[in-house]
This record gives sequence, structure tokens and C-alpha cells, in this order.
Amino acid sequence: MNKKLIIIFGMGPGVSNSVAKKFAGENFRLALIARNADRLNEYKKNLESGGTEAEVFTADASDEDSIINTFGEIKSRMGDADVLHYNVYSMRQALPQQLNYQDCINDFKINTAGALLSSQLVLPAMLEKKEGCILFTGGGLSLDPLPLYCSLGIGKAGIRNLCFSLYADLKSKNIHAATVTIKGYVKPGTKWDPDNIAEAFWKLYQQKQVEFEREIII
Repeated sequence: MNKKLIIIFGMGPGVSNSVAKKFAGENFRLALIARNADRLNEYKKNLESGGTEAEVFTADASDEDSIINTFGEIKSRMGDADVLHYNVYSMRQALPQQLNYQDCINDFKINTAGALLSSQLVLPAMLEKKEGCILFTGGGLSLDPLPLYCSLGIGKAGIRNLCFSLYADLKSKNIHAATVTIKGYVKPGTKWDPDNIAEAFWKLYQQKQVEFEREIII
């Protein structure tokens, strides 16, 4: 296990796929998590065709036990994570006066609480090694809310605040918590091309302790 390991929670066709390819190209092993096993196996097949070691795991980001069990399985099969990338989100259209109470809670579990728990599950090994990186996909709604997407805005504001708290707590321990805040629609060929966003995550990962940034805004 000489190659480093990145866990990507929320594997999909956009940002996380570009992050997976970027880190794979830098000699990382990949632990890919999502809910749909069939799609995960397609990503695994494509990545392995390029020589990457990738394993797939299913988990529900709104379920505490599901997250705990999946991270335990990753540790058992692949070892400790060097990098965590949390890229899970739930988006629904509902104005603040229409948003259902339980929907708000469920969305917050996925958008923010799952990120907290995932971080807590990888941190003990990082603290022991005195190095590690925890990365979050942020969103412009944390800065400029849109009423129709208030639930996602609440979640993105929460994950940004969580990231900043982790950054302040962990920087002195040589563990880098950071977020890339995306102020636009992810689309190839634009400023928000997923490959460009992946490069921002890679930049954060490469930073030395004295260089640590808590956020890159695109």
C-alpha cells in the first residue's frame, strides 16, 4: 500500500469524476462511494482501464450507520485514507415558506452532517500520522442564496462553516481542511469546467502547512 488513498464520497459524472481522474493520474488509489452500485462499477471499470486501483462502496449519506459501516469497510479493505473528498448534496426546489420541516432535516443530513461524520471517521488516522487532507465541494449558494433552493443553500452554508472550523482546529496539526466554492453551474468548456475544479482541489492538496488555504472560490 505505497500509493496514497483518496475517498470520494458522492461519486458521479461531474466534479467527483474529474477529481477521481486527477488524483488517479497522480498515483492515488481510489475508494468511490455512492448509492448506485451499477454506476459505481462503470466508473471503476473506466478508471481501472487506465491502470488505476479503484474499489467501490455504497452508502446513504443521510444514514449514520450506513456511513460508519462503509468507512469501516474501506479501512478494512484498503487501509487509512490520506484524502477525503465530500461531494454529496441534496437539491430540491422549495421557497423558504414552502420547505417541509422534515425535508430540510433530511437535506441537511446529506449536505452537511454527512460531511461532519465522514471527517470524524478519517481524522483519527490522520492525526496519528500528523498529515492528511479533507476537501469539501462548496457552492455559491453559501454566499448568495436563492430562495427557491434555500435547503441546499442552508447545507452549503453549513459545510462551508464546518470546513472553516476544521481548518482552524487542524491546521496546527498539519491536516488541511479546505473547500472549493463553486459560484456557477458546473459545465465543460466554461469557467466551472469540472476539470478546472479538480485542479483547484489538487492545488489545495499540494499546499504545505505554511501555505494552507481554507477556500478557493471559482
